[in-house]
Amino acid sequence: MQQNPLSQEELFTLVRAAQEGDTEAFGAIYDAYLTPVYRYVAFRFPEELAEDLVADIFVKAWEKLHTYKAQKNVPFAAWLFRIARHVVIDAYRRHRGFDELSENVQDENTSSDPKRRTERGMTISTVRKAMNELPRRYRETLLLSYVSDLTHAEIAKAMGIREGTVRILKFRALKKLESYLPSTIKDSV
Repeated sequence: MQQNPLSQEELFTLVRAAQEGDTEAFGAIYDAYLTPVYRYVAFRFPEELAEDLVADIFVKAWEKLHTYKAQKNVPFAAWLFRIARHVVIDAYRRHRGFDELSENVQDENTSSDPKRRTERGMTISTVRKAMNELPRRYRETLLLSYVSDLTHAEIAKAMGIREGTVRILKFRALKKLESYLPSTIKDSV
C-alpha cells in the first residue's frame, strides 16, 4: 500500500497553518492527497466529471478545514475522504441517469501493445461490472482500501464504523467479488 509522503507531524503542521489561512500549506496538503482522491472519484465517474468533483472536494475541504480537530482521534485522510464520500453521493443524486463505469475505459499509461490494452480494458470492465454487483458498503470498503490506499483505521473513520468491521467488510467483499468474477479473471488477478 502506498503511504502518504507526509509524516504525521508534517501533516499536522500543514493543517494548522492552513487553518490559519496559509494557502501554501493547503497547497501542500492538496498535492499529497490529490492522487488518492482523484482515483477514488475517477473509478466512479467519467474523467471530465471526476476532475470537477475532485475540485469540489478540495474546495469543501478548504471551507471546512476550520472544523477539523486532530485531537478528536480522526486521521486527516479519513476526514478528507468523508468529505469525498459525501460529494460523490451528492453527485450520484444529481446525475441519477449516469452509468457509473464506462465500457470503453483504457489505461493510457499502458504500453502501446494493442493486445495488452484490449485485454486490460476487458479485465477492468469485467472487474468494474463485478464491483457494481457488490453491496454498497462492500464496494465502498474495497475502493477506499485498494483504489485510494487508505489504512483500515482511516477507512473506519471515513465510513463511521469500527476498524474490525472494516476488516470483516473487506474480507466478505473480496469473497463476494471473487464469486462474481469469471475463472479466467480470478487466475490472472
